[in-house]
Order: sequence, then structure tokens, then C-alpha cells
Amino acid sequence: MKKITIINGPNLNLLGKREPGIYGPEDFETFFVKLQQANPDLNFEYFQSNIEGELIDAIQKNGFSSDGIILNPGGYTHTSVAIGDAIASITSPVIEVHISNVHAREEFRKISHVSAKARGTICGLGLAGYELAVQYFRGL
Repeated sequence: MKKITIINGPNLNLLGKREPGIYGPEDFETFFVKLQQANPDLNFEYFQSNIEGELIDAIQKNGFSSDGIILNPGGYTHTSVAIGDAIASITSPVIEVHISNVHAREEFRKISHVSAKARGTICGLGLAGYELAVQYFRGL
């Protein structure tokens, strides 16, 4: 059974409450249950933190045992060289996911310290971006 790890960064614990016009009305926990139910043949692990070092720890912990990591580093995408370095240090492939289209937002959001280290990036498709990343890992 393939193991897929989802790691979400800062403020993603507030999905459904935080700027629903940008991020949608559904909280991640509800979405995660639906994702698991739609993919009973996959083993999912989920981690969320607002703390950069904890995200790096989760990447390192899962980066040699997961068949794939879906990472939404939130605001750390634009500031954290250390998260990019953590991705470069592991063997598990990483798909970077963003719920909003970061390229259609503020200028600073167009900078990513993660994209160059990730296998690919999905943005602007809401929570469906996570589902697309799962489909990619199914094909590996």
C-alpha cells in the first residue's frame, strides 16, 4: 500500500474560516476524510504546523519512507530557504500545492523557495490540487 504524506504549513489549520473567498468554505479535516474515503487503497498521513522547524522535521521524518509528499508550505513558500533545502535532502518526491493561484496575487507570492526542489507544482485549483497530486503519485 502506497504511503502519501500531506504536510500543510501556517494558517492552513484555519481553512473554512480564513478568507473563504480565496481558500474556500471547507476545512481541511473534512476534506481529508473525503480524500481517504475516495482512496481506500492508499495510506495517508497528515501533518500541519504553523512553525517552520516542525515542517522541516516532518519533511525529514517522511522523506525517506513516503511514496510521495504533498506539501503546501503556505507563507513559508516565499521565505524559507530551509524548507527548500529539506526537500532537496530527501528521496521521496514532493508535489508543491497551493489552494490559490499564487501567480495572480501579490508580487511576493510569485517567489517560491520550494518549486525548484519539488517534482512539480499545482496551484489555483482549490483543494482539488491535493487530489491531482494524489493521482500523480498513483502513477509512480
